Amino acid sequence: METIKFDQLVDAKGLACPMPIVRTKKAMNELEPGKVLEIQATDKGSTADIKAWAQSTGHQYLGTLEEGEVLKHYLRKATGEEKEEKKHPHVVNNEELQAKLANNEGILVLDVRESAEYAFNHIPGAKSIPLGELENRFNELSEDADIYVVCRTGSRSDLAAQKLTEAGFKTVINVVPGMSEWGNPTDSLNK
Repeated sequence: METIKFDQLVDAKGLACPMPIVRTKKAMNELEPGKVLEIQATDKGSTADIKAWAQSTGHQYLGTLEEGEVLKHYLRKATGEEKEEKKHPHVVNNEELQAKLANNEGILVLDVRESAEYAFNHIPGAKSIPLGELENRFNELSEDADIYVVCRTGSRSDLAAQKLTEAGFKTVINVVPGMSEWGNPTDSLNK
């Protein structure tokens, strides 16, 4: 296999979301425009996360290679004017979402974490579509539904909310901070 030339290496092996992105952001800030970054990660969700992050910031996602348990992601830093990271403008906190659920307001909670994360702990009635599968599964959602997007920390859900809005979904709200601080009842494999 041909080795890929890169200018800087980020070691995010053994780290879960959002740490591969946090380390990538830090390294990208120190990198010169046009240079290539290799991010090594073991979190299977990092592929979708890094690809979406690169898209939202204007950096170029080059691709991912898999070597055993290690995913090697390659990004090229944007040249010229840096694009400011987009954030989805419609946000609620966990308590606001819980109030809507308690009032049976007929909303859709969309969980964009990886399926394993969802299986072990999720909001009752939430629909699971991992961020990396979202664009291929838009047809499972109604454009007119009130969609509340949740992930572990609010990062993947922010990217998912942007994608849904760009695809024409009318009411899309990002839930922050999400499952990392969800204090209400959940469904789980661990009964």
